[in-house]
Amino acid sequence: MRNRTGNLTAWLFLAPALALLAVFSFWPVAFGSLLAFTDYSLIRDTHWVGLDNFRYIFDNEMFVTGLKNSLVFLLMVPFVQIGALTLAVLVNNHLPGIRYFRAAFYVPVVTTVSVVGIMWGFMFHEQGALNYVLMTMRLVGAPVGWLSNDSLALFAIMFVTLWRGLGWYMVMYLAALQAVPADMQEAAILDGANRWQRFWRITVPMLRPTIMVCTILSVLAALKAYQEVDVLTQGGPMNSTFTGLYYAYDQGLKHLKLPRALAASFVMSIFCIGIALLCLRYIKPRHSQ
Repeated sequence: MRNRTGNLTAWLFLAPALALLAVFSFWPVAFGSLLAFTDYSLIRDTHWVGLDNFRYIFDNEMFVTGLKNSLVFLLMVPFVQIGALTLAVLVNNHLPGIRYFRAAFYVPVVTTVSVVGIMWGFMFHEQGALNYVLMTMRLVGAPVGWLSNDSLALFAIMFVTLWRGLGWYMVMYLAALQAVPADMQEAAILDGANRWQRFWRITVPMLRPTIMVCTILSVLAALKAYQEVDVLTQGGPMNSTFTGLYYAYDQGLKHLKLPRALAASFVMSIFCIGIALLCLRYIKPRHSQ
């Protein structure tokens, strides 16, 4: 009886949040997924068309390119995680002014994407600061078109995405590092373990749940890349920076082809779910395996 009362109380506390999720998340996702199989329009009757929208997008070169670019974005995930963990280890020290360094690394996370786009647009310009530094150091002989070269533009956007995300994951790893019991480290020191051995034998295993969460979040962020593309290249040059989600935006809001946009979003959602499940399977904390 006591368990039933406790469960009822828990569900009552969860009810407002679940109601908001149902109205603003679950229902729009379900309704949008249904419309992906129709010829929905704002000005005419809607008819069921089955898989026609999916056939169209997979026959469309722009969507296929966007899908490939979204998968290429996944190459950024290991660099984000390794970089964030390295930063967390470095700032997890009691040094004078270390809080300012933590704040500095976190500033890109809270900076609006429009400001980031303007700043990196100037940096990546052919007459911008990056080319000036490279030419001054004689590393390049002529200005490089970071955003105008269809072979480089996608990787330039990936770098901006990496730069924006490092601080967020650094904070998560820093919180996990500070939760590692100090007595385990002290016992390892007494046993003669050096710093590297303590990191790999104690710290990393204790961080596996955080590594799993951060990896899944960064994978989903990579597959959903859109904002940086919109403010820096708008999919150019020559559609080389189109991503799956940007294609959905382009079709839905620019060309008002809502069913095609919803079909593209549906496919991207399936990819996100599938890769997230793979991460859950292979980066599982040991105690849950």
